[in-house]
Parts: sequence; structure tokens; C-alpha cells
Amino acid sequence: MKPDIPAVLAELAGLVARNAVPDVDPAERAGALGLSAALLGLAAEAWDGAAQRLVEENRALRALLASAGDRASRDAWLAEGGDDDLRISALSSMNARLRAALIDLHAAVERDPSPEARELEAEIWEELRRSTERRLMSGALA
Repeated sequence: MKPDIPAVLAELAGLVARNAVPDVDPAERAGALGLSAALLGLAAEAWDGAAQRLVEENRALRALLASAGDRASRDAWLAEGGDDDLRISALSSMNARLRAALIDLHAAVERDPSPEARELEAEIWEELRRSTERRLMSGALA
């Protein structure tokens, strides 16, 4: 979820504090409470699935880098191993490194006219599509 959950929670804390004073217009307070409830629901959903989504993405990105062979030789070390540290911050950091390597790989594949490169490019686009679907919130499915 972007912005990150801590930023959303900090904004909500400010919103609650501003609406705690007695002279806030009731309609404004009701709107703020409705927005707060919606944002808290989205934050809860994102928080609950964040580690699972990041582990799935990191696995998929590692598999793509591993299947790229020599094309990803500079970033081959990223394809090895797994996610031992399951803190969201650690998973997100690794996800960012893997995505940067994927961008480099994608650029190299686009310059390669071979049929193998077209196949790898299709796999990259498919993973990017799946990654977008993983990030959909339940309200987006309606």
C-alpha cells in the first residue's frame, strides 16, 4: 500500500486529534470519522497481507532473474537464497533491489531481438501483471 501504513496511521492520528476538540462542526467530524474508518480498514487489509505478498513477489522475481541466465549475471546473487527476515521493512528492501534488477534485465531483454528474449519479456510482463493483481485491495474487486 502506498503511502506506507505508518504514514497513513500518522495522518489518522492527526485527524483524530483535530476532531477531538468540542467545537468541530458535527458534519465535518462525521466525515472525518468515516474517512478514518475507511483508511483503517484499508490499512488493516494491507498490513495483514503485506508479508505474504512480498514473499510471493520476491520468489517470482528471483525465479525470473534465475531463468535469465547470463542476461542477469550482474544481479545473479539476488536470485539465490530466500527471505529469511520476514519483517516488512526487510522484505520491502529486498523487493526494491529485486525490482531494480528486473528493470535492468527488462532493458537488456528489450534490446535483444532473439526469440528467447521475447519469451523472457513475456514472462516479465506476466509477472508485472500478477504483481499488480496481488496489490489490489478488496474494494477494487467490486
